[in-house]
Amino acid sequence: MESPVLSPPVNKHKPRGRTGVLLVNLGTPDSPAVPDVRKYLREFLMDGRVIDIPAIPRFVLVNGIIAPFRAPKSAKVYKELWTERGSPLKFYGEAAERLLQERLGTDEYEVKLAMRYQSPSIQDGLAHFQRLGLTEIIVIPFFPQYASASTGSVYEKVMDILKDWQVMPQLRFVNSFHDHPLFIEGFVNLGKKYLSERHYDHVLFSYHGLPERQIRKGDVTKQVCKLGECCGSLTAMNQHCYRAQCFETTRQLVKHLGIPEGNYTTCFQSRLGSDPWVKPYTDDVIPELAKKGVKSVLAFSPAFVADCLETTIEVGEEYKELFEKHGGQHWQLVESLNDSPIWIDLLTDLVKKG
Repeated sequence: MESPVLSPPVNKHKPRGRTGVLLVNLGTPDSPAVPDVRKYLREFLMDGRVIDIPAIPRFVLVNGIIAPFRAPKSAKVYKELWTERGSPLKFYGEAAERLLQERLGTDEYEVKLAMRYQSPSIQDGLAHFQRLGLTEIIVIPFFPQYASASTGSVYEKVMDILKDWQVMPQLRFVNSFHDHPLFIEGFVNLGKKYLSERHYDHVLFSYHGLPERQIRKGDVTKQVCKLGECCGSLTAMNQHCYRAQCFETTRQLVKHLGIPEGNYTTCFQSRLGSDPWVKPYTDDVIPELAKKGVKSVLAFSPAFVADCLETTIEVGEEYKELFEKHGGQHWQLVESLNDSPIWIDLLTDLVKKG
């Protein structure tokens, strides 16, 4: 007679530690002084996912050309951005850390802010978690659309640190939230505020740019990516494509804002170097709009959740000057989600629902 197979007893009192929530944004210099800006640029641009060329040429390019010559110019711009509270990207991140901790409570969650480059570091955030006996770590990169140079770089850094841990808790990454209903609603609400105040001839959605080669690298089939009409919808094969996700964010925003076809443009900013970047380029689109008689533009920058150099200065000031130079009259930047209640609602949802 065979012995019965006995099921292991169910432990109804399985211990569970807290969940660590690591919020990660790109980073910012410690100050707008030239040495601090140079230090930041070196760390940022030496990342092989940001400038994806071999290490030795990258070292020469960054340390011999870009950092020495660009740091003084960038420092001047950072001084324009800096406030009494410091860098907006950092103090809005600190506010998000505090507000999310208050929303989640301390019994089950521990929230820490980190920057991919500079401080507070991912290394320090994870070291803090390591001492707490956590059951799970959730990593939320503050990048709505996935890109290897942003979200992918955070993944790589976190995993590089965790590989040396003897005990690893359960780990979950948030991949993107480009079409999350609360993300869309947050920018729609901000846009409606300005649209209710005046008429705008055109609405511009300007996203951070990437080299075309990085977009093509993401197409492992080498058949899907055409850098054109293939971004007209999200499919299983292009669902992680940065450009396709940007166009999907725009489609969601114009749908909820009720913007007619032909009255808006999706474009890309912040080019670096001579290699082709994803198109259309924002600084090419703006003069063309003005030449066509567009006099007023409402500008969104939905690749960022916190105001920073690329939103406040580049889109808010430099593109305004470019627009007016070519005959435009009114340029309005829509601010980022920053520390708004709906941004905290979104982060809470990402933590609890994934």
